Amino acid sequence: MKKEELLHLHMLMFHVRTYFRDILNDEILTERYDSLEITPAHIHKDKNAHRDALLTLGDEIVSHIHSRNVPVIDHSCLIASPQVAVAH
Repeated sequence: MKKEELLHLHMLMFHVRTYFRDILNDEILTERYDSLEITPAHIHKDKNAHRDALLTLGDEIVSHIHSRNVPVIDHSCLIASPQVAVAH
């Protein structure tokens, strides 16, 4: 994966955390991520630093969601069958 792609994914995960905090009023504890002292704005940091930050932030977000016992949504029923897709 290219550094630019990692930066983009890092920014998306950063926005997920911000969404939880600002929209849902649900603060996600990101102590490990914060200790890395890197944000998507730190474009001068190397690719591995952004990869580690992305994986750490993702892990903390997923752990938070699991701790809240958020029900898992089965999206398989929402996927159109191939026959429907061909007809359109």
